[in-house]
Amino acid sequence: MQLAVWDTYIDRTDGKTMHFDILVPSTLTDEQTVIGFGRDYLRTKPFVTHLLSTHHCRFCHLGKATEEIIDSIEMKGYAILEMENCT
Repeated sequence: MQLAVWDTYIDRTDGKTMHFDILVPSTLTDEQTVIGFGRDYLRTKPFVTHLLSTHHCRFCHLGKATEEIIDSIEMKGYAILEMENCT
């Protein structure tokens, strides 16, 4: 499966900036759907962030999915790659 990688940075209310990628099938190009996936992910966090918008999340590049990512996409429609200040 080919992935679209959406690079995402959003400020937390504690002053830290989160950095994570939203991974979706490359055939999914609707920005609002991708932003919705990011909002779903942020609701699982124990801290508060600013409202996620297209200002915070941009298509970055295409990549190839691992089995773990494919499993997540098949279950939820997306996968998240946490990079900075996500815990």
